[in-house]
Amino acid sequence: MSGSRDVAALPRFIALFAVMYAAFGVASPFLPAFLGTRGLSPDEIGVVLAASTAIRLISGPSAGRLADWLAALRAVLAVCCVLAAIAAVAYLPAPSFWFLLVVGLAHAAALAPITTLADALALTAAHRTGFEYGWVRGAGSGAFIVGSIVAGQAVAAAGLGAIVWLQASLLVVAAGCAMLVAEPTARSQLNPQRGRSAGVGALLRLRPFRRVVLVAALVLGSHAMHDSFAVIRWSAAGIDPGTASVLWSEAVAAEVVVFLLIGPALVARLGPAGAVMLAAAAGVLRWVVMANSAEVTVMALVQPLHGLTFALLHLACMRLIGAMVPPGLAATAQAIYGTLGIGAATALMTLASGFLYSRFGAAGFYLMALLCAAGIPLAFGLRR
Repeated sequence: MSGSRDVAALPRFIALFAVMYAAFGVASPFLPAFLGTRGLSPDEIGVVLAASTAIRLISGPSAGRLADWLAALRAVLAVCCVLAAIAAVAYLPAPSFWFLLVVGLAHAAALAPITTLADALALTAAHRTGFEYGWVRGAGSGAFIVGSIVAGQAVAAAGLGAIVWLQASLLVVAAGCAMLVAEPTARSQLNPQRGRSAGVGALLRLRPFRRVVLVAALVLGSHAMHDSFAVIRWSAAGIDPGTASVLWSEAVAAEVVVFLLIGPALVARLGPAGAVMLAAAAGVLRWVVMANSAEVTVMALVQPLHGLTFALLHLACMRLIGAMVPPGLAATAQAIYGTLGIGAATALMTLASGFLYSRFGAAGFYLMALLCAAGIPLAFGLRR
């Protein structure tokens, strides 16, 4: 590869991740409210969102495996972006609950592989050209924030339907950006017959890969109670919505800082396994504090730990996966890690969080701390 193309790799991936995560940012916070404007009851909204989560567990790994089998990660990514854009627009004329359910399933199925395919492409390119993956992922997190802010203004001016057009437009642009990044593996290098028989089985036989997925599922799955009940907990403690928004934004800002600045240095200094242990230990501290306090000052001090419990953990896991997984299985590995591992764990822990919070209140965060604690010895086993 020429030097000029190497230099172009980083800005192209930054553009891809920025547009892609902006597309998530403009819609994700407002989609349930939008479904409400289409005449759905709260129960029906819950069914659409739950079914969408379930279909992701199937479509993510399937698209990842197909992309590896064809050695066409960027083409599959671009197609998924376009299909998701079409599905988003289809929300507008949907006349009934059943139509909206079908559209929601199609939308979620097309969106599910996007981040894992982009991660697989970015990790391969980062290894080849030497740029830092965290810079790319941090740009995505920052763009998500900007997208949410822009969408809020657009909704205020034009109504909730604006999020559909914003997301569809951004996804089409993301499809174009996907075709500008380099393909990691030429199709001629793959053995299709071997790809059919290896795939998931080959990955699951890698003990270090299984360990990475398990640690990520424990630590990132532990965020489910925070994501579901933190604002409810804060409101019950007298924290107003404006302050709760600031606390939430503080966590996202810490995520961006770790991705862009602190995280790569920590991973280099501690090693990926050491960084995972630090992230898990930070999770223990974070959830124990939340089990014991909802005071504003305490929350302001603990929310930045999200930069470690999420961003640092993700950076370290990406480094480990990039080192242990063959390029021909990169998309499949990302799908198993992100969808079957983290996605399934988050779904299960979200269900468990409702049970725990309804019966034990904030003390349920102790179980989240135990999940992170269980990840520490598993992470230690990743040291070489």
